[in-house]
Amino acid sequence: MTPLNRRAFLAQVSLTTAALSVPQFGFSSAGRPPEFTETEIIHGRIRGTRQDGVNIFKGIPYGGRISGDRRFRRPAPLEPWTGVRDTLQVGPPAIQAPRRNEPAPAEDCLFLNVWTPANDNRQRPVMFYSHGGGFVIGSGASASQDGSNLARNFDVVVVQTNHRLGLLGFLYLDELAGSDYAGSGNMGMLDIVDGLKWVHDNIARFGGDPANVMIFGESGGGAKTSCLYTMPSAAPYFNKASIESGPGVRMTPKEVAAETTAMLLNKLNIAPKDWRKLLEVPAADLLTIQAKLPSVAPFVAKNNKKPLMDRRAGGFAPVVDGVVLPHHPFDPAAPALSRNKPLLVGWNEDEYTFFAWERKDTEFAKLDFEGLQKRLDPQYGEDTPKIIAAYRNANPNASAPEIFVAVSSITMMGLGSVDIAEKKVKQNGAPVYLYNFGYKSEKKIPGTDYPMGTPHAMDISFKFNNEIPPRDGSAPKESFFGGNRPERFAASHNFAELWTTFAKTGKPAARNAPAWPAYNLKTRPTMRISEQCEVITNRFSEELLMWRSIGRL
Repeated sequence: MTPLNRRAFLAQVSLTTAALSVPQFGFSSAGRPPEFTETEIIHGRIRGTRQDGVNIFKGIPYGGRISGDRRFRRPAPLEPWTGVRDTLQVGPPAIQAPRRNEPAPAEDCLFLNVWTPANDNRQRPVMFYSHGGGFVIGSGASASQDGSNLARNFDVVVVQTNHRLGLLGFLYLDELAGSDYAGSGNMGMLDIVDGLKWVHDNIARFGGDPANVMIFGESGGGAKTSCLYTMPSAAPYFNKASIESGPGVRMTPKEVAAETTAMLLNKLNIAPKDWRKLLEVPAADLLTIQAKLPSVAPFVAKNNKKPLMDRRAGGFAPVVDGVVLPHHPFDPAAPALSRNKPLLVGWNEDEYTFFAWERKDTEFAKLDFEGLQKRLDPQYGEDTPKIIAAYRNANPNASAPEIFVAVSSITMMGLGSVDIAEKKVKQNGAPVYLYNFGYKSEKKIPGTDYPMGTPHAMDISFKFNNEIPPRDGSAPKESFFGGNRPERFAASHNFAELWTTFAKTGKPAARNAPAWPAYNLKTRPTMRISEQCEVITNRFSEELLMWRSIGRL
């Protein structure tokens, strides 16, 4: 098993349904009858619930039909309704495998959820989250990203969407299907833009400020945020952004996307001139075919050195079509379109332990340094000795498994995050802030004595302030990834306060954290977020120097 790196992270994340279906948190007050609240939006009146000081509206339609003759196209107009529409349950997620505690996935999936302290005129900052799961799974209803605590404890409005994924969201038909299908390779991203437009048009009714919107997302949601940061259609609807463990430096070139389309048609025995037959294939059959194609297109190096150069055909992700997505998000430079929009970017210190857990990889925990060389060789070849030497020199007390996790984690998510931060600094525009999440979970990876540490996806429940003691005073339950230590509550509060302050002001800050300087190319300050936050200058300097020397950063 070769180590994961950031070229393949979307492919692996697309398989990790378990991380996106973690157990429910105790957000509501048990035993109390629900209180209802109503508000008027552009398309009609809706009814939500009020729970513990938060108004919650789930399953609000923000777009019309995208099935039938609207498949692979922009949505049909959303029709107004009469009377009061209940928005008490989440809407169906995009077509994928069934998800626990959610409706059955459906092709018509354009629904969003809103959490707000009150439907008043307070003009609170809006935090618009794009879920993870690569570009093929996930939803805006995952329990770990419930927005109640952010809204209640930090006086913000939280919005999350379901949107098209996989083949139905990113199949490139522009060269076959004509003008009605323009932008087909980015339908999933344009759905998110429609969600942002809905926020602009409606969020004042929820006590939100349409002129102060932060977009953020983790893993695949970070890559989606990278794309939004580059898209002209999204630009009017947000003011700042955060890319979390999902540095989307490059997306799919349209030539590669066209190869994927040809591959799909071939598997379905459909001639290119008969592409319209795709509209007749049941969505479930398309999902089956999607699973038989190569996984979400990983980044591939042209020279086996420089990362993030190309994508192989076979997977589904946003397409650099020159119009909807005019160019790669952060290659060769940060997008001029968002020059004046502040940015947060960073990653978790132990990203790989999530994938070890998900893939049942216990062998890495048994490595000695000879085994480490063999484990890294398939990925890094002649550079392996340099990599190991640099990491052993910088971390003289680290074991072979610890070095393996460090190398795998930084290549998956860290190098791309640093690359984005550096390119943003070179714009001489709005500031960028670099972070590492470092709270250490004591939970062991099953089958090993190796702790999870700070795995991929653990930051979700922390940044949403969902690592808190139960509101009813009962004993805290073990966190899915975060473990049992009570220090996790302080780490979660710090993370959430930094993010919500950024949403409010464009500068991250928290009462129990030191001042967070903007990133620069001299001192390279990085905020390490945990129960005690600290700013570290030139973090990983020796390791990053090595990665640059071998052409991987």
